[in-house]
Amino acid sequence: MSKQQAILSTRGLSLSFGGVVAADSIDFDLYPGERLAVVGQNGAGKTTFINICTGYLKPQSGQVFLEGADITGRTPREITRRGVGRSFQLPQVFGEHTVRECLLIAASAKAGRTGALRPLEQLPNAADVEATLELLQLAPRAGDLASSLPEGQRKLLDIAMALVLNPRLLIMDEPTSGVSTEEKHLLMDVLMRALDERQVTSIFVEHDIDIVRTHASRLAAWIAGRIAADGPPEQVLADPVVIENVIGES
Repeated sequence: MSKQQAILSTRGLSLSFGGVVAADSIDFDLYPGERLAVVGQNGAGKTTFINICTGYLKPQSGQVFLEGADITGRTPREITRRGVGRSFQLPQVFGEHTVRECLLIAASAKAGRTGALRPLEQLPNAADVEATLELLQLAPRAGDLASSLPEGQRKLLDIAMALVLNPRLLIMDEPTSGVSTEEKHLLMDVLMRALDERQVTSIFVEHDIDIVRTHASRLAAWIAGRIAADGPPEQVLADPVVIENVIGES
């Protein structure tokens, strides 16, 4: 029985920085509805991979495909407009604006309709903004400055600014980093419910193995620029190579 078309694919993806191989001929397919967690030690190539897929880096060789269309070398803005959202390890929010304004700016920038002579509230997608605030439980803080949010809510705001663009795929770099242990699962519960409701496929880089076990449907372990193991989380986490090189003896 043949699988459905991959939402994201790479073929022969390679990139080196000096003598360090960050991506070593990566062949990869991600299918609609998957929640892929990416794990690996620092320098293993995780962020390089997602930066190539979202246009922040260009590979030296190989190709990236979005639903069968070649997007290799496209700019981040072009890739976003094609349906790929991105959030960052350090939240990229507008600290001097309110939470609601941050979403309005993101939505309006995509539409190309920002302008000094039009109030943000009169720009398109205002209804989408309010729905996204509710979805990520940010509505109670909508009128607060983004800079006043605790780290967990700043992470959710960064993700909300990507979700308001209605992506089909969302790629997140360490969504729980900097968030307290007790808040991590709450953040991921909110996030994953939102992705399910919007039917958004996701990739997230993560170091917390409990988060991976709880929230990923698939796990890819990176070692030295290559995918060393890829499959159901419990299967990958039981792989001796992954235990030795990614998880560690503890």
